Amino acid sequence: MPADLTEVSTEALMAEIQRRLDCTKKPEKRIILIGPPGCGKGTQSPRIKNEHCLCHLATGDMLRAAVAAKTPLGLEAKKAMESGALVSDEIVIGLIEEATQQAECAKGFILDGFPRTVVQAKKLDEMLAKRGQAIDRVLNFVVPDSLLVERVVGRWVHPSSGRSYHVKFAPPKVAGVDDVTGEPLMQRKDDNAETLKARLGAFHDQTTPVIQHYAAKVVALKADRPQDEVAQAIASALNK
Repeated sequence: MPADLTEVSTEALMAEIQRRLDCTKKPEKRIILIGPPGCGKGTQSPRIKNEHCLCHLATGDMLRAAVAAKTPLGLEAKKAMESGALVSDEIVIGLIEEATQQAECAKGFILDGFPRTVVQAKKLDEMLAKRGQAIDRVLNFVVPDSLLVERVVGRWVHPSSGRSYHVKFAPPKVAGVDDVTGEPLMQRKDDNAETLKARLGAFHDQTTPVIQHYAAKVVALKADRPQDEVAQAIASALNK
């Protein structure tokens, strides 16, 4: 059923039409974001998405949505999780393949949270190669481990948009609420020092080889710099 646009202002409709026209002129891009917890991916990904007309694919969110929607892949994932097994790489690749065929992803995607291993990276490459596509850039958010605890513990997010704030480094205009919608912010349950140490260990063990796998396409970003400087470095990397 078509959406009811009677309550949408003419200005808003025209702005959306212009945005879509502008997007048709953008080159396709397929980007992977790699970085430890608290590295700033959540802050920069909405900027990249809007600037380059890409869809943002976070595999954890995709899995939860597929399970909730009871899709065939979601049912397979639910069965694996209920049995205590890990969700297979094939299921995750299947979710990514389905998502990237949607209109929102026509100009490409930002992949966040996958691949975590070289095996996953190779399977992703194979899936894309069948469509005559490949990963264009891998943005490696480099932050010294010593800075990450403070970043993570003070982080708050707007769940529906993914906008990220920090009580010290990037506070919202009004404490506890999103700048754009005024909706409440939340803190993720795993945003604490103990969990971070375990996640950092897994990240360095598993994900560093992924960076080596994509070596020719990797751009290392000094992600401990101010947000605008990081954004400028990303723009430079993606406009080459």
